[in-house]
Amino acid sequence: MGNQTATNKQLTEQPWLDSTAQPFIVIENVSKHFGDFVAVNNVNLNIYKGELFSILGASGCGKTTLLRMLAGFETPTSGRILIDGIDVTDVPPYWRPVNMMFQSYAIFPHMTVFENVAYGLRKEGVQPAEIEKRVADMLELVQLGGYGKRKPTQLSGGERQRVALARALVKRPKVLLLDEPLAALDKKLREHTQFELMNIQDELGITFVVVTHDQEEAMILSSRIAVMKQGGFIQVGMPKEVYEYPGSRYVADFIGTVNLLEAKIESKDGDQIVAAAPEMANHVRAYTDLQLEVGDSVCIAIRPEKIYISQNEPDNDDDDRVAGVIEDFGYFGNLSLYRVRLESGRIIQVSAQNRRRSVERFLEWDDKVFLSWRVRSAVVLTA
Repeated sequence: MGNQTATNKQLTEQPWLDSTAQPFIVIENVSKHFGDFVAVNNVNLNIYKGELFSILGASGCGKTTLLRMLAGFETPTSGRILIDGIDVTDVPPYWRPVNMMFQSYAIFPHMTVFENVAYGLRKEGVQPAEIEKRVADMLELVQLGGYGKRKPTQLSGGERQRVALARALVKRPKVLLLDEPLAALDKKLREHTQFELMNIQDELGITFVVVTHDQEEAMILSSRIAVMKQGGFIQVGMPKEVYEYPGSRYVADFIGTVNLLEAKIESKDGDQIVAAAPEMANHVRAYTDLQLEVGDSVCIAIRPEKIYISQNEPDNDDDDRVAGVIEDFGYFGNLSLYRVRLESGRIIQVSAQNRRRSVERFLEWDDKVFLSWRVRSAVVLTA
């Protein structure tokens, strides 16, 4: 987590930072009630043309309901939705410039790959020669050229996923909605397909809106992410922004792994604070632009990969530090994750890259270690 992949070459200008830029999708004061239950609660969101935008949240947060309202399968209780400047709030799905790729793929088992991809074009009365060309071009784009005569039962999970993608894209929608598009794939294939999806989206320039509960998937795919909780958005931003500068404890804890420390501000000098953190038996320094005063309670967030672990006491006074004992650790190939118990009993998680090739362990259970981190790596949270 935290290594932001360079995505969507078309959006290097970041139109969401330009007050004059016109959003392509506008979700304005949209709510959806099912009886007394509020699934989506008065949300507002602007998505720009060519974005690969992810709506990220836990199960039941309202993200799929919002996607279904964009598709036209659900009607908002209040508010409106605009696509390319047109109010589509009450427009039925078949008249919207939108297509949807479902989590289950929903490809027809009795049809060949070609027939599955061509289905929507035939329903629209497109001429056979045009269908032949468009389907062939789309199968080449998703790397299924030569697969046209196969049946879905002759395909792997990743190939069926690409058939569903080709069928959704062949009608040339202005917006493609994807509901947990990679959830059915195994980890290695999912990682490979993420990059394929990004390349296809970049080549076509179609606006993609992805709903997912997978934080890593959202981080890799997206130009921006909207984190959703209990029917509302609690933070919208670029993946690196949401990860490195979470706006709340929920976002910090939901996106990746984090150490959250309760603290109280003891002194303040400009944008630097010094806070007492009882669990650390120490003071923690941090920088923040929040309007805080001495005596305020805060939460200090430190990501595991920002912490250095060593058996030697650091001699750099510019870093904060604390001592502890290794309680447990796990080896993950590219990195090791350590759980370090402080004198207070608090467990701090630390991740370290395995840069040396060796079967020997450099740190063992019950080793005394020192943890240190740069002051600017600590994030101050109040919400």
